[in-house]
Amino acid sequence: MNIEVGHRPIVKSLLWPNENATRDFAVALANAPALRDAFIELQGELGAGKTTLVRHLLRALGVPGRVKSPTYAVVEPYELADRNLNVWHFDFYRFSDPREWEDAGFRDIFASSGLKLAEWPQKAAGFLPRADLIIHLEAVTEASRQVTLTAQTTLGQALLQAVSRDPPVPEIQGGQDQPRDRP
Repeated sequence: MNIEVGHRPIVKSLLWPNENATRDFAVALANAPALRDAFIELQGELGAGKTTLVRHLLRALGVPGRVKSPTYAVVEPYELADRNLNVWHFDFYRFSDPREWEDAGFRDIFASSGLKLAEWPQKAAGFLPRADLIIHLEAVTEASRQVTLTAQTTLGQALLQAVSRDPPVPEIQGGQDQPRDRP
């Protein structure tokens, strides 16, 4: 997690037409090397798709089995030994007691290396460090989402750049895809 002063946020807007676009974004994010120590805030109303995005991201990172929402537990930890990566998925929707922050060891978690994902971060305002990347989701239709990405740190900029790359264009092999002249 990076703490920087004076960095101007960089904002990008996307439209995800369906859940496949959410999954594709999650796969691109999972492949970003900068993700290892990022703190990402997920913002949006109930039903905006925050937990769906996290599930796709955790799947893309290789989390097996059922991915639970931490709504009641506040945090779900994941240890990905094959990637040498710890991930913590927070859901602060029911967070109301500041003593819980210290008692649950959240300060230590945010001071350690690993990926931190936080839904409903505004409920823990004043306790959380500055997020590297903010992902704000808004339901446009039942299937589509308007997405605003805000990079607040250099690490956040690297994540934004990683998910903003256009897919590679396939190379033409040996002229076989070239139009042929008629004899």
